[in-house]
Amino acid sequence: MFMTLDDKQPRDEVDAIMKAWRKVRADVDTSPMEVFSRVSRLARQLDLRRRQAFMAQGLDTWEFDVLSSLRRAGEPFQLTPGQLMTELLVSSGTMTNRIDRLESKGLVRRSPSPRDRRGIYVSLTADGIARVDGALERLLAVERELLAPVSDDDACQISRLLRAILVPLDS
Repeated sequence: MFMTLDDKQPRDEVDAIMKAWRKVRADVDTSPMEVFSRVSRLARQLDLRRRQAFMAQGLDTWEFDVLSSLRRAGEPFQLTPGQLMTELLVSSGTMTNRIDRLESKGLVRRSPSPRDRRGIYVSLTADGIARVDGALERLLAVERELLAPVSDDDACQISRLLRAILVPLDS
């Protein structure tokens, strides 16, 4: 199953790679590479642009991840370190280090749990909210720009198709 392009369609690097594979290995179906090579290249481009969007707000990617987890939690924008670890898939040592660093920058604060003397909550500060909101707005502008070549209907279809691939992998 090879994707066929007419002479008017633009070519990308993956088209050149697929052409070379068909030349040297016409006996194998390389069609999965046509999808996943593009997904991989897009992921690398998105990662670079995300970093730029976050850096404009003075944030690293991991900082945005922690701050956005707290922001999505809703008022009062707080979670336990354990909840953050679960959501971000990091170890307790990594999470402690990240919270320490964000706290030293004034983006989060720790407070004792009112229900458990041993427990703590991590909360966004006003500066943390402002930074994560600014980074989110820049990120969405970047993502809209990346999706500009496709229609809204096509973007919905791409999302639906990618979900079909990801659901079994996420479970």
